[in-house]
Amino acid sequence: MTAKTFIPGKDAALEDSIQRLRASIEALGFHIEEARWLNPAPYIWSVHIRDRDCPQVFSNGKGASREAALASAYGEMIERLSTRYLWADFNLAPAMTQFGFVHQQDEQWLPASDTLPEQVLDARTRGLYDPEGKLMLSMLEDMNGGDTGKGVCLLPYTRQSDGETVMFPVNLIANQFVSNGMSAGNTRDEALVQGLSEIFERAIKQRILREAITLPEVPDSLLAERFPHIREGLQALNASGYPVRALDASLGGRYPVMCVVLQNPQDGGVYASFGAHPRFEVALERALTELLQGRALDELEGFPAPTTNMDLVEDPHNMELHFIDSSGYVSWALLGDEPDYDFADWNDDRDNEALSTALIDLLAEEGYDVYLAEYTALGAYACRILVPGFSDIYLPDELYWNNNNQALPFRQTLMNLPTASDDELDAVLEGLEQNAVNDQLRVLEWIGIVGDKGTPWASLRISELKLWLMLALGLQDEASDQVAMVLGSGDVDTERSQLLCAVRDVLELVSCDAELAHYQRALVGYHGEARLEQAISLVTGEQRFPGLTALDATAPTAAHQRLLEGYAKVLKGQQAAA
Repeated sequence: MTAKTFIPGKDAALEDSIQRLRASIEALGFHIEEARWLNPAPYIWSVHIRDRDCPQVFSNGKGASREAALASAYGEMIERLSTRYLWADFNLAPAMTQFGFVHQQDEQWLPASDTLPEQVLDARTRGLYDPEGKLMLSMLEDMNGGDTGKGVCLLPYTRQSDGETVMFPVNLIANQFVSNGMSAGNTRDEALVQGLSEIFERAIKQRILREAITLPEVPDSLLAERFPHIREGLQALNASGYPVRALDASLGGRYPVMCVVLQNPQDGGVYASFGAHPRFEVALERALTELLQGRALDELEGFPAPTTNMDLVEDPHNMELHFIDSSGYVSWALLGDEPDYDFADWNDDRDNEALSTALIDLLAEEGYDVYLAEYTALGAYACRILVPGFSDIYLPDELYWNNNNQALPFRQTLMNLPTASDDELDAVLEGLEQNAVNDQLRVLEWIGIVGDKGTPWASLRISELKLWLMLALGLQDEASDQVAMVLGSGDVDTERSQLLCAVRDVLELVSCDAELAHYQRALVGYHGEARLEQAISLVTGEQRFPGLTALDATAPTAAHQRLLEGYAKVLKGQQAAA
């Protein structure tokens, strides 16, 4: 009989979890590969798993053993399949035609309007996201299903304080919470503890960083006595030349959070990893394994050095980096020797039912409501937890000034560039400027389409799109400046760069009212006859958008079609379970 492995905080053996979760995922039609294993130090494991056919279906796991890391990876995958987060950045409108819904079977749609109807949000969340009464429902069409013409998609969440159902716009969830608060588990309470713990981890981490709090170190004697395996991992990192220290991030025992800080003497960088769980051991282990999840020991370069400049640390973009991969700035306070709190030997080893209740009660004590969406159709329990004002990753202003649906009004025009009118093209160009869209962003990424590698569409960035729009609209002076920016960015391949150089030279001569025929021999010598003719036709507007053919709305690229096929597997699985 195969031995079973039980670890603190889990309500089933690791082997049983792996078998059940793997079977549930494979039953949907996915073929999961273990793509990369890492074990850089004792009791520090991580794995990257992915679907053979759809690379967007992937997850990462970590743990103190190989089995723990694999169970973690399968748990993350089932949570992201259940919540649809793996497809959060893509156009999913064709799903409406095929399945009658885009996100979940219990979704509701409201026509876009200039008001915020009463059935959207509740009093507390309205006060948080629409304090001045200026938020319009029409601003909340989500980038996944906004092309369906049905308006704004809402999902039901249960308010834990009283069991009432509250409808949250998908767009608001995507913009404010990103992936925070998602979880899966062997049982409902195990998943709730996991999701709530991660919410505390990220919120308290931000508080510590923003307030430049110096944390107390975990006594080595305590590690040696109670957690020798964690101590062995820390010692191995120290022996490899990376000074590390385990810190108590509970702020006096109030929050179930731990921290591990690693310094890189080679480049002066510092990396702070946090973990959370009501059990002290689990929280510290998570902080340590998170430190090296997906990273080998030779991949610990490039983190910024500690700073005394708190403007850098507090900057929203820096906080975003800490959420994504902990690569942001930290203050020197995190490396200080005089802690602002005494070390607290905290621990709560009750069962997961008691722990989940305690975590929700702690949030309520601090004035926060907890909202829960639960998913069981894919063969395992998964959930998404929202704690408005506490688990938000971005500020409410993002809904107004940096909403991820910026591309929606322009998606159809961009997918039909060859036949678009001048008015439509002008609207796109104006929208890019008004929204301050990053010039280095790939255009297909902006509109939520997966590109086919090696095609002009896949490599096209916003800066180059602006150039072709300017030329199509006859804005030659603006195009002269733009082509220089595109060439200076280094973001174009050799063949594209050669065409752009020809366009640059033609634009320069045309701007001086020069007769191109007078320089024909030199221009052909530089660029060749065929490329020169193409450049001239682009500058004159005779040819527009080179290589950027129209994209089919239902299957814009082969890669996007594979993505939609993967999405269909999940929606079919949900329908079959209904």
